[in-house]
Amino acid sequence: MEAVVLILALLFIAFVALGVYVTVKAVRAAKRGVERTVTQARRTVEDTALRAKSYGQGGVTAEVAQLRLKLRTSMRATQDALQAGAVEDASLSESLGLFQRLSAHGHELDDELRRLEREPDRATTASLLPGLRERTERITASAESLRWAARDRARKFADDDLDSLSAQIDVEAGALRHWSSETPSHTSPSAADRPTAAADWPEAGPAAADGVPAEQTWPETGADQGAGPAADAGAGAGAGPGSTIADQPPAITARGPRQQASYPWEKTSRPETTT
Repeated sequence: MEAVVLILALLFIAFVALGVYVTVKAVRAAKRGVERTVTQARRTVEDTALRAKSYGQGGVTAEVAQLRLKLRTSMRATQDALQAGAVEDASLSESLGLFQRLSAHGHELDDELRRLEREPDRATTASLLPGLRERTERITASAESLRWAARDRARKFADDDLDSLSAQIDVEAGALRHWSSETPSHTSPSAADRPTAAADWPEAGPAAADGVPAEQTWPETGADQGAGPAADAGAGAGAGPGSTIADQPPAITARGPRQQASYPWEKTSRPETTT
């Protein structure tokens, strides 16, 4: 029972600690969000006021407002570009360090310009404007140099990645169209694959001199061509060299019924009469 109570107490403490941690994190996140919103709202109000002063008023006050607006716009754009690029490119961390050092000079110049806006002595403010204008140009030029270098670097990486991707896509497209690179091989069919032609009717030979048509000759087949040399060889072996058809022995023919020999014990056949 004591073990169960101890386990429940530990679970309760863990849940309480977790709740406190989550609450603290949520409060801090909300505080940061509020501070960010307030800062952005204050910045928007200041920028709007500076634009109104630069276009609505004239003289030294308008020129000071224009310098502040130019400085703030350039520094904010550079900061956004470097922070966005540092997420994907770790090499921009050194550029961010340089920009932080430059931002210190920018904040110092912005504070000085803000004080000059409330300065009642316009002559003194006018005498300080050339130096302030030069400082503003140097700071904004350095900020723009960092900003455009980061953008060019990101664009170069994007172009290289696009070139590599295009090359890979071309290779893959060529592999998908593999049949277009293969040349068809036209091979003549073998004699066994050729279809056997039907036997044609033999043509009649030229007519003889007495007008009797010559006999038709049939083309020799494979069996006849194969048997021809063997038959010729057998005939040549039986006849011997130098023999002709007349020298060969005549063939034996069967006797007719009327040429058979008669014997004395056989009776002669009598002709049938009608009487």
